[in-house]
Amino acid sequence: MVDLKRIFIKGGVLSPSELKQIISYAKALGLDTIHFGSRQDIIFPEHKLNPEIDYQFQDLSTGMISNPTYQNIVCSYVSADIFQSTSWLSSATYLYILESFKYQPKLKINISDAQQQFLPLFNGQLNFITSPNEDYWYLNIRLPHWSKPVYFPVLIYSWDIAKVAKEIEIIYKDADDVEELFMLVNNQIETNSRTIETKLKVDFKPFPYYEGMNRMGINEYWLGLYWRDNKYYLNFLNDFCDFCLDNKVGKICITPWKSFIVKGIPSESKLALEKLLGKSGINIRHSLLELNWHLPVHDEEALALKKFIVHNFNQNDISTYGLTFGIANKDQNKIYFTSIVVEKNTSPNIVKFFDVRPTYNVLYCEKFNPNTQKYLVYAQDVDKIELPGLLMELSKLYFEHLGEENEVPIETDKKEEIEKEVYQCTYCLTIYDAEFGDNNFNIKPGTSFKDIPSEYECSVCEASKTAFELVKI
Repeated sequence: MVDLKRIFIKGGVLSPSELKQIISYAKALGLDTIHFGSRQDIIFPEHKLNPEIDYQFQDLSTGMISNPTYQNIVCSYVSADIFQSTSWLSSATYLYILESFKYQPKLKINISDAQQQFLPLFNGQLNFITSPNEDYWYLNIRLPHWSKPVYFPVLIYSWDIAKVAKEIEIIYKDADDVEELFMLVNNQIETNSRTIETKLKVDFKPFPYYEGMNRMGINEYWLGLYWRDNKYYLNFLNDFCDFCLDNKVGKICITPWKSFIVKGIPSESKLALEKLLGKSGINIRHSLLELNWHLPVHDEEALALKKFIVHNFNQNDISTYGLTFGIANKDQNKIYFTSIVVEKNTSPNIVKFFDVRPTYNVLYCEKFNPNTQKYLVYAQDVDKIELPGLLMELSKLYFEHLGEENEVPIETDKKEEIEKEVYQCTYCLTIYDAEFGDNNFNIKPGTSFKDIPSEYECSVCEASKTAFELVKI
């Protein structure tokens, strides 16, 4: 992402006029297409440096032309009024909250409805999630220097979200745990917080079909548009913006699935829109097999792999309703948000000068629910040709367990990692495992750390026994 040019679309919501301005900027750079990003931003992967043009468009009303230091705010406004939602949450609430952000965040912020299933809840660093109490939100925190996500000890008031997020961004590096963070925030700002009465519970809901023209209420429609290659042609987008302006459609929403949704299309405008789509050759009835994938931006290899797998699914007449799939490169510190992930392994340095076929890992979420954020290994180091069969096996297992209230992780013949306690040198990170002892000091297997001599030293850096601390691996 450092090499890509991004324009932040706060919450993924922009007007047709704002999108036309971005289109003008892209055309001025000599581009024919733009891409959408997984954080509801707009991306120019083939951006050409032109200081004069950048200066001309520096005041894009939708937000700054991006600096890699900053992050876009993600929100589930896109799902409001068309998918299941929390009863007290309206589209206007999202817009008021987004408007209250008067700064550009450096942390990833998600503002999500717990009842919807379209937007990932936990792939941000500050995840505000609706609670049963009107205008109050849980705050799930996944800070860069913390080992695991935690919940803020109180509910956050809607109109305090921006204030709390900004304060956390200022002070979070000084806090070692959530209790200290909570104290520091309270010392700096006044908030209208509320006690947490019940823990957040997120039920699994199948991923929805979201493409095409769909009825919205009595006299309106909403439209979902998706491109297989995530390249959106500027000429069509410009014509589409003109249609929205002519028909009083006020908002366009970018989704995390690199597609977009437009709500509030008047019934009397439906025919004109169908004619525009038809004349532009836009197909709006892709199979669900196509829609539920998340791929890296501008990665032709990942796109080709997806097409290969989907082709095999089609040939075998497989259903994937409710499932989502992702393709990613391993070891890039990504937070996944799909039910099933295909990881491409990094080739060892020893063979980097040779043409070696890549291998892949297949992971799946516990209960096939991405919101658990617990990924289990289904297969490791497999060839591309094996992937369709493995994914079809997983989809069948998903349907076998669908609807089970107390679902447990599916057992496979693959070994799962077991957590254990060991002692680790705080200087060089060498492990003392009682199961194996330490041959260098004639310490027999099965000897607990407390029973080894006080003069024991780290076999690597010679640190004393007191330098070791208990950790879980």
